[in-house]
Amino acid sequence: MSIWKKSISLEGLNKTSANTLVEHLGIQYTAFDDSSLTGTMPVDSRTHQPLGMLHGGASVVLAETLGSLAANMCVEENKYCVGLDINANHIRAMRSGQVIGTATPIHLGATTQVWQIEIVDDRGRLVCTSRLTMAVLQHKGK
Repeated sequence: MSIWKKSISLEGLNKTSANTLVEHLGIQYTAFDDSSLTGTMPVDSRTHQPLGMLHGGASVVLAETLGSLAANMCVEENKYCVGLDINANHIRAMRSGQVIGTATPIHLGATTQVWQIEIVDDRGRLVCTSRLTMAVLQHKGK
């Protein structure tokens, strides 16, 4: 059974990135199934820290991007989600290539959601693991 409550397509998801940090960093939504959302981010000059490695903050941006968009696709039209807390453990350094992140829900409640985001390299090795907590809010007047 699918967790999505809003219409979901890769084309539609990727259109939401226009003129945002997501587009600037080259993040692309690449797959979804009934209970997860996956995307990629290049490891290049846009996402490097001064020593030429993947910036931990860039990994956090990927994690929050995937978890936040997924969270917002899991609520009714009259609701939306905003981030409350995110943490990340950086496991492996990267200098080039791309990372692949997958967001899966741990908890989909009426007022909060918790998402686990695993970020791996092209060989499937863990680069970063992150947990994102979202608040579920209601649009005023709806």
